[in-house]
Amino acid sequence: MELDIVSLSRLQFAMTALYHFLFVPLTIGLSILLATMETVYVMTGREVWKRMVKFWGTLFGINFVLGVATGLTMEFQFGMNWSYYSQYVGDVFGAPLAIEGLMAFFLEATFVGLFFFGWDKLSKRQHLAATWAVAMGTNLSALWILIANGWMQHPVGSEFNPQTMRMEVTSFYEVLFNPVAQAKFVHTVSAGYVTASLFIVGISAWYLLKGRHIEIARRSIAVAAAFGFASALSVVVLGDESGYEANLNQKMKLATIEAMWETEPAPASFNLIAIPDMEARDNSFAIEVPYVMGLIATRSLTKEIPGIKELVERSKDRIRQGVIAWEALQKIRAADDAGQTVDEAVRNDFVINQHNLGYAYLLMPFAKDLTKATNEEIDAAAWSAVPNIWPMFYGFRIMVACGFFFILLTGVFFFLASTGKVEGLRFKGRWLLHVAVLSIPLPWIACEMGWFVAEYGRQPWIIEGMLPTHAAVSSLSVTEVLLTLAGFVALYSTLLVIEVSLMLKYIRKGPDDGGEPEAMPARTGGMSSIAAE
Repeated sequence: MELDIVSLSRLQFAMTALYHFLFVPLTIGLSILLATMETVYVMTGREVWKRMVKFWGTLFGINFVLGVATGLTMEFQFGMNWSYYSQYVGDVFGAPLAIEGLMAFFLEATFVGLFFFGWDKLSKRQHLAATWAVAMGTNLSALWILIANGWMQHPVGSEFNPQTMRMEVTSFYEVLFNPVAQAKFVHTVSAGYVTASLFIVGISAWYLLKGRHIEIARRSIAVAAAFGFASALSVVVLGDESGYEANLNQKMKLATIEAMWETEPAPASFNLIAIPDMEARDNSFAIEVPYVMGLIATRSLTKEIPGIKELVERSKDRIRQGVIAWEALQKIRAADDAGQTVDEAVRNDFVINQHNLGYAYLLMPFAKDLTKATNEEIDAAAWSAVPNIWPMFYGFRIMVACGFFFILLTGVFFFLASTGKVEGLRFKGRWLLHVAVLSIPLPWIACEMGWFVAEYGRQPWIIEGMLPTHAAVSSLSVTEVLLTLAGFVALYSTLLVIEVSLMLKYIRKGPDDGGEPEAMPARTGGMSSIAAE
């Protein structure tokens, strides 16, 4: 990667976002599971459920604090590193972020204090209401963030104003109910539910291996496995919806995910494994599964899916039309500055071609004068809109493989919990408990891969089809961004070490058993600890 301001700004935002999302899915999932457990406590009055809520709530609190700390800097970066982006889309993008702060963050931040300090000051039902308020606030926060992100993927309900050079909202309803945003929301929160469920199942499995906290461990597995199984199924189903939306609105992203160089006639096949060759612009090896891609992307067996090469040819046409819009825009602005009336033919040129204006900006790194761009420069600009195939192709498949594994693992534990056989794994089937412990990191890997595919696959656009990333950065020096990047990485790495250390400390300490006698491990050997004790 060249040390230019665009690459460094992208890297800084990617690093802070990836760090932040280490904490977000666990917060989203644990909040709902805590509310569910406390509901059982209020309904049954059994103290063991209260102890469960307090224990898992402690881990939730540690994670919540780190999530807030790492999330604040992300919004500041829009003004620091992406000032032209903020100026260009602030009227649209700023609204859901502001609502998230006012409606969601303040809600969860207020009631999280009542959750931790209100056990002896609130009635059972009042405390339960506070816990559900935390859960709702956490999920509402994700909703508004993903509405903003979904608009970047599919900018609906807005239009470009040539006088102000800004995007303006034309329909907040369309922004709110953007199909891409809605699909991303349900897919992302379901992934958070799976993350929290595997976290609880894995830690509870470790307690069973150690012969500690048996009553709490088996109940925790019962709740988390049921919730996780349903959520894992939802993730796969909702991922299918995301694939369908990508074919409608982000065809290049879908083509790169599938390493689909040529247009696939109906019914399109799914590349299970492939070896993309970027120089030859083809796959040197591929194993295809018939019909599957057609069903995912078009929900039919009669529609073809455009490949990368065809989409590049379409981009060339859109670049040429975008140049017409760009030239007309310069004339409109010049006339406005001079207080003159804009020629009607010029205005018509802009209106007809303005939906391709963003494609003209793709030419800027390749042509000094957009109106005199050569075919070679247009070709280079069009191919610059193709993300690197390798990380897209295999990042997506890592995520999908993890998703199906989560269905299998949570399904097995759900069955064992339903039949009362979980505790018996201490004596027979300990290998399954080891698998659960070792699987704890996998949901985070799947989540990070999902975000990588979603965001890297949008490149070179910061707003799909409207504003390229290279045109959105602030006027900063390479040194300034390098220093802040190094500072963020150092700070966030330190926070991550602190968070993991605190988590392990309280996991080793375990929940309050309320006088429950500890059982001895069924046998010695095997995995002795989550971390070295």
